[in-house]
Amino acid sequence: MDEIHMSKEKLPKKRKKDLIYEQAAQLFTEKGYKAASMRELAERVGLKVSSLYSHIGSKEELLQKICFDNANLFTQGMDRIDAMDEKVTDKIKAVIALHVDMAVQNPSSVTVFSNEWKHLSVDATEQFNLKYFLKLRKDYENRFRQILILGINKGELKNMNPDIALFTIITSVRWLHYWYKPSRMLDANQLIEQIASLILYGIES
Repeated sequence: MDEIHMSKEKLPKKRKKDLIYEQAAQLFTEKGYKAASMRELAERVGLKVSSLYSHIGSKEELLQKICFDNANLFTQGMDRIDAMDEKVTDKIKAVIALHVDMAVQNPSSVTVFSNEWKHLSVDATEQFNLKYFLKLRKDYENRFRQILILGINKGELKNMNPDIALFTIITSVRWLHYWYKPSRMLDANQLIEQIASLILYGIES
């Protein structure tokens, strides 16, 4: 048979494809994108390699999907934050919440997004190449920087270098996808409150 079934009931194609992306994220997290093999991914999802390629085009396609899905979720999150009619400190807390929620809900996917993006091809199509990925990341940082500058100018935040504030906050939430496990008995809301409290204590005017 062409497929090694994981259960007696054949999985619908869409569900199988979702499983492939999920297992690819875990495999890339464990081994790194370069070292991960399509043969091992096929084994994890109960397919032969030949059948795996009937669901996805290439290993690079998997990396593109993971990286750009996450980039788009961060962009959409920033869209919502920009549209908030709230104090700057509330917007900063919302940015922290966005990073916490992403790390808690999809730790493997966010790990690949954070660590393996450098393997994106410069020669891929425009919406999936390395240059466009870096543009999305830079745009996100610039939008967050503008929130911080607004807070400084309005006196809601201390008079400080906005770049120092920007990268201190982003670095403060970048480790979560490595550390978080449900067994730690902390939910997302607790993480948001504790991290936001520490950060805002240092920058709030």
